[in-house]
Amino acid sequence: MQTKLKHYLLICLGWFFVILGAFGALLPLLPTTPFLILALACFSKSSPRFHQMLLNNKWFGPPLAQWEQTHTVRKKVKKKAALLIILTFGISIAILAGRIQLQIMLVCLCLILLGFVWRLKESESN
Repeated sequence: MQTKLKHYLLICLGWFFVILGAFGALLPLLPTTPFLILALACFSKSSPRFHQMLLNNKWFGPPLAQWEQTHTVRKKVKKKAALLIILTFGISIAILAGRIQLQIMLVCLCLILLGFVWRLKESESN
């Protein structure tokens, strides 16, 4: 009974993280890749079909497969992530013109997120 419950809980969590990752692709405050990595981990323990579905995804599959195998990312992926973070946070900061506390908060969040991205190990073959 507990095994079946754990199985369904991991599948539900996996889909929850996929949904958060999808929102993260659209919203600057939610990161996409970490949520998809969490979903991949949940599916690897509960559903080989969903796990393979993520790995076969046209956009996210190759970086997720690389992460799963080596726990590294390509330098090109890091640069794209940093550019998107800066772009989306820049737009959000511009929209909040005149609300300095919120702008400062967004700058801090942006710097923290950029720090996490740049701390990821890079693969040997870029």
